[in-house]
Amino acid sequence: MSLKLVVAETIGIDEKTLNELAKDILPQDVEIKYYNSLADSGEEKIKRCKDADAVIIANKPYRENVLKACSNLKMLSVAFTGVDHVDMDYCHEHNILVSNCSGYANEAVSELVIGMCISLYRKLAECGMATKNHETSNGLRGLELCRKKFGIIGAGAIGLKVAKLAKAFGCEVYCYRRHIPENSKFKFVDMDTILKECDIISLHMPLTKETTCMINAEKIALMKKNAILINTARGKVIDTQALADALNKGKIAGAGIDVFDTEPPIGVENPLLTAKNVVLSPHIGFDTQEAMQKRAIIALENIAKWIEGKPQNIM
Repeated sequence: MSLKLVVAETIGIDEKTLNELAKDILPQDVEIKYYNSLADSGEEKIKRCKDADAVIIANKPYRENVLKACSNLKMLSVAFTGVDHVDMDYCHEHNILVSNCSGYANEAVSELVIGMCISLYRKLAECGMATKNHETSNGLRGLELCRKKFGIIGAGAIGLKVAKLAKAFGCEVYCYRRHIPENSKFKFVDMDTILKECDIISLHMPLTKETTCMINAEKIALMKKNAILINTARGKVIDTQALADALNKGKIAGAGIDVFDTEPPIGVENPLLTAKNVVLSPHIGFDTQEAMQKRAIIALENIAKWIEGKPQNIM
């Protein structure tokens, strides 16, 4: 009897490419159903996944009501690093293994961080507008990354990749994480030291109960007036209103935000849409051609290893 695998939503590659990858990774008797569209409603998710033994998803929420209706489900391969959109308690209680694709977007996200820093420092949005309006460079003098103090809060795989890039630009790098790795090439300090002393602060922590609104008004108040804050981690690690207030009042110099409290499209009520000196992007940090190919391979390999009885990347 063949195993039924459902790719329940688009994961950034087309069906032909996915099937070609699957031929080299999965056993031949795996039956694959690929949905190259999003499933926004619980009813649609259930319709797609109800008979599946294994499911690959991206970043759409999968809560108890959906998982409960999928009685055959034994393996959920999440084509993302974070799994906070999955009801992990239900999965653990009902022996549904959940894997992630950690590492697939290290380069993509870290390069966006540096891009946001340069965009803010060199006022690229303002430069583009001035050029289109036939204006000069008056008032558009920027800053250099070189010799700036660059702080990483959450020095995991992506955070350390950002640290390497920042060092290559000549920055003085400081890192924070709960458990300091041995033989690190970077200086580790406490989080408040980073907030107080660094010119650039980049967030890379997962979303947990402890990290929700970790960067609140009190923490933002520790930052220097000329500091910029970059968030490519999870939107809810920042108090959005507190950040918007700090930007509008000139308490910090700028922010680069790729993630929000909810997935884009962002509602008109979000205060960051009208905040000063902010670069916004609609959660594109992970989204490059190279990263999409890499995560599809990892997601399929997670299924293959589970079939072999050697599950990997289990959360």
